[in-house]
Amino acid sequence: MADNKTKTSVFDFFLLSVSLVGLCFAPVPASAQGRKLSFGLNGQFKILQVADMHYANGKSTWCSDVSLIQYWFSCSDLNTIAFMSRVIAAEKPDLIVFTGDNIFGSDVKDAVKSMDAAFAPAIASKIPWVAVLGNHDQESTLSRQELMIYIVMLPNTLSQVNPPEAFHIDGFGNYNLEIHGVAESSLQEKSLLNLYFLDSGDHSSVPSIKGYDWIKTSQQLWYNQTSKRLQREYNEEPNPQQGTAPGLAYFHIPLPEFKNFDTKNATTGVRQEATGSATKNSGFFTTLVARGDVKSVFVGHDHINDFCGELKGVNLCYGGGIGYHAYGKAGWERRARVVVADLNKNGTGSWGDVKSIRTWKRLDDEHLSVIDAQVLWTNSPSRSSVSRL
Repeated sequence: MADNKTKTSVFDFFLLSVSLVGLCFAPVPASAQGRKLSFGLNGQFKILQVADMHYANGKSTWCSDVSLIQYWFSCSDLNTIAFMSRVIAAEKPDLIVFTGDNIFGSDVKDAVKSMDAAFAPAIASKIPWVAVLGNHDQESTLSRQELMIYIVMLPNTLSQVNPPEAFHIDGFGNYNLEIHGVAESSLQEKSLLNLYFLDSGDHSSVPSIKGYDWIKTSQQLWYNQTSKRLQREYNEEPNPQQGTAPGLAYFHIPLPEFKNFDTKNATTGVRQEATGSATKNSGFFTTLVARGDVKSVFVGHDHINDFCGELKGVNLCYGGGIGYHAYGKAGWERRARVVVADLNKNGTGSWGDVKSIRTWKRLDDEHLSVIDAQVLWTNSPSRSSVSRL
């Protein structure tokens, strides 16, 4: 394996090449070319959300907001890695999604080295994974564009810098993934579940608007066009389906609409801090409602909120913080969110379209406890409901 100095030199040369040709996106990495995600033979597709690792420099980076016992036992970034590895082994997801603040840029000495370590459990698992950026990732030695360019070169990732068809789109890390029907089934060439990943930015660049950034008009236009294309393909021959395949959206900074919920009126989970959304409402929630395909939005950013609440048919869900260097709450375990889509069985006994979407959370305790099992959406007129696994 090349040493870090050699790796950085190669990376610098790659960045120079990209800038010379004026690209704002990078090609899909070789490891992802031709790779198609599909529902398993059990009719399920499982996603693990990893929110707010805030990884810095490994063993030398101390934990924040933990019990005295944890602190005495030399709690560090390595605890984050150990928890993530345990969850991956227990859940065996089909896809791992990192929803930003993957590294804590202001404390990072070498962004490349920190990202390598932060994503190492996902890479080692050989499970496909993707990432978007938060508001802290770029605070070290690499810009947001440079971070995404590096991420797409890592093993087993399906991340993209930006969609090839969108030349004028804000941010870096806007792309979608299609989850096809079970192999050898009549729907194996159909996308039955659509995943949207967006760059929610870091801080406002508009002098008159303070606070966090937001999802811009160009990104909403790309989502709208992509959703319409996927709907057309869903309804095309052979084996046309009716309506629209359900979708899920992943990004870092919560929408202002998350403010509608507290611990009492959320479906599951708790609110323990204010929603750190942009002060400007860019209307993305309205765009999602108008299209109707996205059933749930998953974000990070506010580490000690982990609720889901439903508004106008869209579930707004926090991942809950996983990182030990990130701020947290002593006695409130770090956690990760799992989402599972289940398929219907048709009259012939083969797998059909999506029947339901469920979620739960895993805690970093002795038993990797499962909490807050919930049905987010069902392919029926009934509404979301809390249920046991």
